[in-house]
Amino acid sequence: MIERKIYNWQQDGWPRFVYDAAPLEPLLHEYTALSGTFAGTNENSTTNDQIKATVDIMITEALKTSEIEGEYLSQKDLRSSIKNNLGLSNPKEKVRDLKAKGAADLMMACRTAFDKPLSRKMLFSWHRMIMADDNTVKIGAWRSRAEPMQVISGALGKVKIHYEAPPSAQVASEMKHYVMWYNRSLKEDYPHGYQAPIRSALAHLYFESIHPFQDGNGRMGRALSDKALSQGHGTPVLLSLSKTISDKRQDYYNALERAQKKLDVNEWLHYFLNVCIQAQRDAIERIRYSIKKKNFWQSHKDLLNDRATKVIKRMTKGGYDGFDGYLNARKYMAITKCSKATATRDLQDLLAAGVLNAIGEGRSRSYTLKDL
Repeated sequence: MIERKIYNWQQDGWPRFVYDAAPLEPLLHEYTALSGTFAGTNENSTTNDQIKATVDIMITEALKTSEIEGEYLSQKDLRSSIKNNLGLSNPKEKVRDLKAKGAADLMMACRTAFDKPLSRKMLFSWHRMIMADDNTVKIGAWRSRAEPMQVISGALGKVKIHYEAPPSAQVASEMKHYVMWYNRSLKEDYPHGYQAPIRSALAHLYFESIHPFQDGNGRMGRALSDKALSQGHGTPVLLSLSKTISDKRQDYYNALERAQKKLDVNEWLHYFLNVCIQAQRDAIERIRYSIKKKNFWQSHKDLLNDRATKVIKRMTKGGYDGFDGYLNARKYMAITKCSKATATRDLQDLLAAGVLNAIGEGRSRSYTLKDL
């Protein structure tokens, strides 16, 4: 046991987090307004657009929550798993990456059982999903090793300890109280739906502070945040907190490290509510992109030859996250296997037809899709 009271779980009052709600009101109102904008945008889209956006956001969340932990999943297998789970594949598509399947299963479990009370059984089930095909750690059970659970960085001999969690012997008791808090807080402490982001933020910080599993705590904690948001909305939320976190990963680590050293969580809540707001904005843009993509094909399909169709399908395959860089003659040639002269001619025709925008001149000229 650490003698000095460095961390939140060592301090008097744990786990009673304290904060001032007044400074958070503008952020809460902005989140609520964006929720309304998203609902309106979603209602004005077709069922097919909604399905595409759902798949896109679920894939993004699963990819990014794993990438934050340094794990990279097969996007192809992840897409197949999500489509299988949503009943969009008949027959079901084959999936080889078991970790991708597990990540997709967790996304679906959070979505279909968002309104169910949290339980130890549910947490263990989730953990088995994300740790699929991993025989190096204890799966579906609390950590039990005697050595300290530490978050560290730096090379051997210059290790920096960012955080040390409660000893393994305390985990079962801590998590019993966590589960009770998680379920009770939905009805008692945060009775208004617009405060869902606060509960989501506290659920994440509280869980990460206990760090109850040997591995997979970050992914589990973000899933719990998603569940809390969905419960507050009364419907599965369609956004990716993990993408927003991943875009500025060090900000997340820094905010979490500071929050885990005190029970005053004002700074953490301010950080996390901004994450929720940005995730809302991103989700709105993804829905809008799905609508614009459909309109693009309807408007331009008669202007495209087979080569151009192949290239633009490749450019839009990545969804809202887009093509890797801009299109240029070299990429056009690589995708279509055509000559440089043909690529140049096709690109000029697409530019003249209003399908592409040009950036730069000469050899450095590149292109983007005009209406996307």
